Amino acid sequence: MAAASDAIWAIDLGNTSLKALRLAAVGDIVQVIGFDHIPHGKILSGSGISPAERDELIAITLRQFVQRNDVMYDPLIVSVPSQNSFARFVTLPPVEQKRLPEIVKFEAAQQIPFDMSEVQWDYQMMTEPDEAEQKVGIFAIKNEIVEAEMEHFEREDLQVSYVQMSPMSLYNFLLYDRPELARSDNRATVVVNVGAESTDLVVCTKSGVWQRCIMMGGNTFTQAIAETFKLNFNKAEKLKRTAPVSKYARQIFQAMRPVFTDWAGEVQRSLGFYTNSNPDVKLTRVIAMGGGTKLRGLLKYLQQTLQIPVEKPEAFKKAAIAQGLSAAKFHENVADYGVVYGLGLQGLGMARIESNLLPSSVARSMAWATKTKYFIGAAVMLLAVMLMWLGRVGLDRVSYARNDSIRAGNKRAVTKAQARAQVDSDFDSQKTELNEKMETEFSRFRYREVIPQLYELLLSAMPNARTNPDQKQLYDAYGRGDAAMVKQIPRNMRKQIFITNMSIFFSEDLATAQFGQSALMRKDAMMRDNQMEMGMDEGYAEMMAELAEIYGDRYQMGGMGGTDEEEKDPGFVITIVGYSPYGDLMALLDPPGVEDTPERWGLVTRFDYLDEFVDANSPFELYSKEAEQFSLTKGLIDLATDVPIGIGDSETVYEEAEDGRGATMVGRSGQGTEILVDPVTRERIDAEPVLDQRGNPKLNALGKPILTVRDSWFELKFKLKWDHSPDIPKPASKSKRR
Repeated sequence: MAAASDAIWAIDLGNTSLKALRLAAVGDIVQVIGFDHIPHGKILSGSGISPAERDELIAITLRQFVQRNDVMYDPLIVSVPSQNSFARFVTLPPVEQKRLPEIVKFEAAQQIPFDMSEVQWDYQMMTEPDEAEQKVGIFAIKNEIVEAEMEHFEREDLQVSYVQMSPMSLYNFLLYDRPELARSDNRATVVVNVGAESTDLVVCTKSGVWQRCIMMGGNTFTQAIAETFKLNFNKAEKLKRTAPVSKYARQIFQAMRPVFTDWAGEVQRSLGFYTNSNPDVKLTRVIAMGGGTKLRGLLKYLQQTLQIPVEKPEAFKKAAIAQGLSAAKFHENVADYGVVYGLGLQGLGMARIESNLLPSSVARSMAWATKTKYFIGAAVMLLAVMLMWLGRVGLDRVSYARNDSIRAGNKRAVTKAQARAQVDSDFDSQKTELNEKMETEFSRFRYREVIPQLYELLLSAMPNARTNPDQKQLYDAYGRGDAAMVKQIPRNMRKQIFITNMSIFFSEDLATAQFGQSALMRKDAMMRDNQMEMGMDEGYAEMMAELAEIYGDRYQMGGMGGTDEEEKDPGFVITIVGYSPYGDLMALLDPPGVEDTPERWGLVTRFDYLDEFVDANSPFELYSKEAEQFSLTKGLIDLATDVPIGIGDSETVYEEAEDGRGATMVGRSGQGTEILVDPVTRERIDAEPVLDQRGNPKLNALGKPILTVRDSWFELKFKLKWDHSPDIPKPASKSKRR
């Protein structure tokens, strides 16, 4: 971020000239205490200009600037063109202020379309800290671009302190010099900066800025003249500048007319895109800046095209000209100073956006340079201390030699005491070490039986020969894979539950523990596979888990306990996903009104009455069946809707088709249909549309397909309190929640 300074030089190296302002802060007033406008020997973006010649032209211009101005002691702030930079404005999730840098870094990695190691980037908060919705601007530029820009100044021994994007400098200029044009987020002012190679559009509101670079500028008009009159670029540029007083003015403007139309149309399309994306924002005025605005008729044509007032500033309203400077000469090129005016405001600490894209290596060099004098002082002090220390060493050596016999006696006494103490210490260390090893080894087995015990309890509560003895033959046949025996019982009469997915995790406080993410559906799984094929890296899941606390409960996998003073109920959070062929699924899971009839209990009922279901006093207890602590969802297995993954085996059935000679074929020449089947009996388990005589699905009175209903899926989420958890205080009483 830029810091306030007494005076600063702001420099904009354009394709046609160098523009520079020296600004100083006098109280709350900004004063122009120096300015310069130096044209290059040639237009840098003209045809036939090689990179080497371009660098030499810039070097010559900078030398002229250094010779004509005193730039040795003031910091420099320079701009980079918009076509070489990146800006994006995003809304952040609600987080604590201390977490904002972490979230901004995460958003920057998502928004910047380059590797973070390849760019220089910075950010700017666009809203106040106490506002509910936090907006941030993220700015970046590739390393090679900014380093190439810095080389021009390093060759001339000019130390650059800040680097800023041209569009953001124009935004700073407008908000400071014309604040009445940006007092609302619903009324915007457009700054159009017409350069030699491109045109910057900067839409400015109270708390936001939108930019776009149009690759058409003054050179486009010059090129049109060159092609029409068969001239080289330099002669065409001269003809363009003298067109208003030329006797061939009509022919010159006729040659440029298509460019007028294309340029104004491109501006209109860009602003149309902005208004379509921001329908609540109205464009009220256009402020025209840049050397390209000197082209006669350009702004009038733009105003006719946009039907918005277009204004070209003749002076800066809040910048005073220091005595001794020519105000008339300054105002001749005031439209060229928009970028450097905004840069200077940032260097003085008076700008809205203060992001700095200066390379970190340059910033470190500047920091070390400012500390050189302190290093020299510290070195002098260190030398003096060393001399004093050497003198003290000499005196101590003399005193040491006089007391040699006393030291020898003390050493013998200390050696005996240390030997005795060492024997005692070794014995205590060995005893402690052995006790710790024993405790460590035996502690591994303290709770090893809990999870197997929990799994055994879950499986015993499922429909089986004990809970449903009337279908014992079914369970035995299914267990040994006897499909023929299983099929003797109609599928919708089989009291079976097949588990496809089960997750169990421990939480210190069940009251605040969150259930895991909903069961992954088949369609979601396909979407995930596509994302993996598109190159999602393996660390993405870990990164999202780290941000779970910030972005909400949808990523939170475990409970975050309350305060230390609150009593906690430790236990397990369980999610079971599966399916059943039984016609009445709720009768197997949680039938109502069966509390006094144990033989009719379902899976959930047995957990609600664990003390009665198991023979001994169970350490587990159903925590609660309230909405936030318990969830049971179910649905028909219909591949036309979302179905949890892992249900049944997938098969493809192919319809009959005819070959070209009228013969019937069955196989891959027909259209394939995916179905789900029972892994043992190979019976179809997904719903199937009922077809009419023509093979079309029959519809009910509501126009929906009539289905042949088969199996149903379910997802059960509940919590079990664990009375014997380690290091967790037991609840004061154990009460049923029913």
